[in-house]
Order: sequence, then C-alpha cells, then structure tokens
Amino acid sequence: MIAPFFHAWERRLASVTTNRVVREFDWGLDWMFPNGSPIERPHQLDEAEQLGQWVDDIMRDTPAFFDTPATKDYSYDRATASLSFPSALTTPHPENNTVHARWFPAATEPAIGVPGPRGRAVVLLPQWNADAEGHVGLAKLLARFGVSALRLSLPYHDARMPAELTRADYIVSSNIARTLQVCRQAVLDSRRAVGWLASQGFERIGILGTSLGSCLAMLTTAHEPLIRAQALNHVSPRFADVVWRGLSTQHVKQGLDGRIDLDRLRSLWRPISPSSYLDRVRHARTLLVYARYDLTFPVDLSRELIGEFQRMDLPHETAVLPCGHYSTGTAPFKYLDGYLLTRFLLRSL
Repeated sequence: MIAPFFHAWERRLASVTTNRVVREFDWGLDWMFPNGSPIERPHQLDEAEQLGQWVDDIMRDTPAFFDTPATKDYSYDRATASLSFPSALTTPHPENNTVHARWFPAATEPAIGVPGPRGRAVVLLPQWNADAEGHVGLAKLLARFGVSALRLSLPYHDARMPAELTRADYIVSSNIARTLQVCRQAVLDSRRAVGWLASQGFERIGILGTSLGSCLAMLTTAHEPLIRAQALNHVSPRFADVVWRGLSTQHVKQGLDGRIDLDRLRSLWRPISPSSYLDRVRHARTLLVYARYDLTFPVDLSRELIGEFQRMDLPHETAVLPCGHYSTGTAPFKYLDGYLLTRFLLRSL
C-alpha cells in the first residue's frame, strides 16, 4: 500500500532537475587510450567490434587498467582543510585533471603533518551530480563519531566541471568509452586519496560511496588492498542495468535507444560493473544498503547483488531503508542512513 506513495514522491523529487540533456550516442573510440595517448586500432573492425576488443583486453588484466602510479604531488591547505593532487588519468579537459577533496578530521586526530597515532579514516564518494556541499553533512557526522573523512569531488563535478557543462554528464552518458574512462578515473583518484591517507599514518582505512559513488567505491576496493571496509549506499551488480532502467538516467537511455541493446551495453561496461569483481573484495568487510522503494537503483538489482555476496560467502552486512532513492536524502531517512553507515564503519575499522 505504501509503495505507490513513495514511487510518486520519487518521481516528484526527480522532476525538480530540469537541465538533463539527451546527448548523441557515441562509441567513444577517441577515449580508447591508456592515459592520454591514442592506441592503435584494428581498422578492419567496425566501431562496436573495436570497442569490444578493447574491453576484452581490459578484462583480461583489470589490475593493469586500474593501476595507479604513486604521487608525492599532494597539496594540503590548512586554512581550508582542502587537498588537491593530479589525477592519474589525463583527460582532454584541464579542469578535470586536478582532484579536489575536503578533509574532515576526527577531534582526536593530530593535525596534518604532525606526528602521532592515527585512528580511522574513510574516503567518501558522493552521488552523481553532487555539488561541492554534497555529503559534507555525512563527513561531519563521521568525524564527530571518530571516523575522519576525506570527501572527494568526482570527475567532472563542481570545481572539475568545464564551462561547457552544467551537469556531470561525462561520467555517465551515451558515450560508451568515455563513461568507462571517466569512471576509471574516479577509481584512480580514489586510490591516490587512499595513498594520501596512508602517507599520513592511517592504517584503518575504509571507503564509503553513495549511488554512483557506491559502484566506484567497490571498484576501488577491488583494486586497493589498503581498504579494510566498504560501505556501499544503494547498490547494483551491473552498471548498464541501472542506466537502462533507472529513473535518474532515462535521458541517458534515450541517447542509447536504437543504437545498442542491453546485452551489448552490459558487456562493454563490464570493467565498471561491481559483479565483475566480487572475488576481489573478500579482504574487506562490506555493508550493502538499498532502499525498498528505489526507482533509480531498482530493488531487484540490489537484491541480486546481495544474493551474489551470500552465494560466494563474502563477509558482508545488509541494511534496507524504508524509502526510495531520492527520499534517502530527506528527513528522517537521511538520519537513519547516516546512523547505519557510521555504525558499520566504527565497528569495521
């Protein structure tokens, strides 16, 4: 009886955003590069076949695809508690190639650069199209309860967004290879953020991601051995299915319509799908959170991922929010969500 109420509410909340753009479909072959350099393409194949071959090569060695060279070029501003560093992936947009983060230390933590024992810390990845203040409240909540939080801006978000955009369209779009590369960039950025925490002396490191951020968080955990725990807030086993079916991505689906089917999209987006890496997250404890009336991350997808964790006997906990995707950010549900995420990280780190 309550589902129609929440579904109608979700649609009203989604309709507030009026600047969604249906972009033209593109295989994105100009984004098939290891790091800024074009690769040789087998011209005897059509575009879809070239992209498929590239993805098959990636899946044969995903640690190489997500390999993140260490850097010492971290710049920390004490006055604003902000961190910046170069992304390990070079994109055509200079603004996007510098990573920005905000630091929310627990009260007991020594100041950055001051020696001393360190406690818990997490890398926090907000949802798609979060503005600069997105998840700041959650970061402060974590810090208040003793978990320091490094809140990252995702690629093509806020300060990283070029003037040509009003939304972070380049990280999820109907450009197939660009979506792969920009999500890859988010993982590389997250790994460098983990590297900064480790350089400050943190050993109990976790990651927390919401919506798109939860997918990126799991990809990071799968390739970053320093992460001990991951809190995944709204989950799905496959990237393509959320884009194809989700309420928030219907404009992206319109760009895909008639040019690609779901099976091929699933295959091409395997490198950024959590189900590709279930065997690689056994080293970390996992919290899987989903919302009972979610139209953006359809509930059957969330339950499918949980079923896979159970089948593979992976260490995990689950939590179900009595709301939808957008309504998770409203009272009282945001307080329940914050409590569940914070409690898990306190116990797991």
